[in-house]
Amino acid sequence: MAEKYLNEISIDARRLYTKAVESAQRENYDYALALFSQTLEKEPGFFECRKALRVAQAKKSAGASTGFFKKMMSGAGSSPQVAKAKMALNKNPAEAMAIAEQILNTDAGNAYAHRIIADAAEALDFPKTRVLALEMLVKHSPKDKALVIEFANLVAETKGNAGVAEKALEEIIRAVGYDTDLQQAQKNLSAHKTMDEGGYGALEDGTGSYRDILKNKDEAVLLEQEKRVQKTEDVAERLIGEYEARLQNEPDNLKLLRSLAELYTQKNQFDQALELYQRIKGSETGGDATLDLAMVNTQVRRFDFELAQLNPFAPDLAEQQAKIAAEKLSFQTAECQKRVEKYPTDLGIRFEMGSLYFQAGKIGEAIAEFQKAQGNPHKRIAAMSCLAQCFAKRKMFDLAARTLQNAIKEKAGIDEEKKDLIYQLGCVFEGMGKKEDAVEQFKIIYETDISYKDVAAKVDAFYAGQ
Repeated sequence: MAEKYLNEISIDARRLYTKAVESAQRENYDYALALFSQTLEKEPGFFECRKALRVAQAKKSAGASTGFFKKMMSGAGSSPQVAKAKMALNKNPAEAMAIAEQILNTDAGNAYAHRIIADAAEALDFPKTRVLALEMLVKHSPKDKALVIEFANLVAETKGNAGVAEKALEEIIRAVGYDTDLQQAQKNLSAHKTMDEGGYGALEDGTGSYRDILKNKDEAVLLEQEKRVQKTEDVAERLIGEYEARLQNEPDNLKLLRSLAELYTQKNQFDQALELYQRIKGSETGGDATLDLAMVNTQVRRFDFELAQLNPFAPDLAEQQAKIAAEKLSFQTAECQKRVEKYPTDLGIRFEMGSLYFQAGKIGEAIAEFQKAQGNPHKRIAAMSCLAQCFAKRKMFDLAARTLQNAIKEKAGIDEEKKDLIYQLGCVFEGMGKKEDAVEQFKIIYETDISYKDVAAKVDAFYAGQ
């Protein structure tokens, strides 16, 4: 199976794709996601469609003011699908990729789904799709050294975005220091750029090949052999072996210890990672805020990994998920509380604390944190939205309505965030028994986006009742 271009797909798939693009341009993202997904069912190798789908997924996620809550709950909500996709990966990578896309439609930042797509793309020989998936993973984990090297090496052997890979390498070099693996990855990228600047555009549109541009046929054969070796090599496993060997001679090298801990975390070997972090923390100069945060993130990844490993067909799946999710939430709340106490004026942490309290059902505590978080200009509207949800939970509909109205006044134009605020206000009016006031809010959305949630049904029912 090979990746395809627009002129290579079927007429039916082309029509679906065109409708999907038009829907995305109108910011009707739910419908666009459905159409993009249908197109990929027919033509899984249609890379242009998959790239457009990824943009639409990100825009839908960015437009939701309640995105933080979705992010916090995504591990529990999508774990059965993640497990299902992993089970399908070896036997049917195309099916695994389709399941992973369903996860991303509701959770655009799900790292497990992007990893599954990367692995499935490798099995299906979809190099551009794999580059895109690894690029998303690198954005999610820019300090994951093995991942950045994997991404850079793949870009070097395909027609990937060398600029993005170079930036990722530069950032991780600044964070963890320079070593031979990073140096080799940069050399690979440099060679890739040289080929690009030499005018080898035929590689991108599929009309040429490395054999065509390399005059020396023996060199072409050698390059292809190296590419096959790189595909099967487990970079992280190799680096772990090398770093463990170096530690024998450099037991006090804190950078090396940290890099090794990050590799163990990537390989889901959490006990080994935490043991190394504790070793760094116990040194005279090893303790700092970033180390504490790395340890917290490692624990959170352990919870997410445990959720993903659950048997999706187990009769007590819901109970198992609830238990792990509760443990995760309790841990995150306790750790966030420590950061609040340490950095009481950081309003971004206050917003995070309020979100965790809201999840835990501690509405009073959540209200206090969201009220403080309103002082952060980047979190103000989201904090007001969450504050209104807290008031509504307590049946304080008048306070919820006033908070939403104030938030709406601060938003110019109508984007996804403002539509969510207006929709919430309509629901609050419904809770107050003010049906006409409620439908007036829904009509505002109806006039610009008839497909938004269930506003069409609400407005149509109102007029039918008249």
